[in-house]
Amino acid sequence: MRWEVVLRLILAMIIGGVIGLEREKSNRPAGFRTHTLVCVGSALVFLTSEFVFNAYHEMVNMDPTRLAAQVISGIGFLGAGTIMHYGPNIKGLTSAATLWVVACLGLAIGAGFYWGAIAATIIVYITLILLKKVEVSLFKNTGTTKVAIDLINAPGQIGKVTELMGRLNIQIRDISISPSDESWIHVVFLINLPPATTIKTLLNELSQMEGVLIDWEDEINDT
Repeated sequence: MRWEVVLRLILAMIIGGVIGLEREKSNRPAGFRTHTLVCVGSALVFLTSEFVFNAYHEMVNMDPTRLAAQVISGIGFLGAGTIMHYGPNIKGLTSAATLWVVACLGLAIGAGFYWGAIAATIIVYITLILLKKVEVSLFKNTGTTKVAIDLINAPGQIGKVTELMGRLNIQIRDISISPSDESWIHVVFLINLPPATTIKTLLNELSQMEGVLIDWEDEINDT
């Protein structure tokens, strides 16, 4: 029985680590160690429930799944910590979902449901790797583009640029602002271009605006 406990914990560590590695490669807030610890902890909770039930079920009426149920509801606080709000965009939902799934996988392994846990791990990994490519090809015609410009430090300048992007149906994912000098500010936009708009169209429109200097632009991966 002791070796069975060790086996389950090691398997939980491996399965949690597999999913965590994918999140780590994508530079997500919850990565390799976080997913590994969640999965091992969940497995330990179910093993503890099983141990307590076997030890005391003849003395009191016990539900061996009660502790496990608390893991499912309690993991939400950790997942919520990975969700971040960037302007109109939200990031971290996938990491929150993988943390919840990893907790469920840990419970399955702790219960000895090996094949179910392994099959679910394969499905989760396919979802994170392969279906992501399908999602990008179907719903995102371009990657995230980074456009940096210098603006005259005057009221309403950023609003004029965002209004222009709105007319071009460009999705603004993030805006960062830093001072350039006393008269200018440096603004970096992370944007998603619609199919009908090219980066050259945007740059041409920006170059015609007063008080705007185009610094650089680059294409980055959307992960």
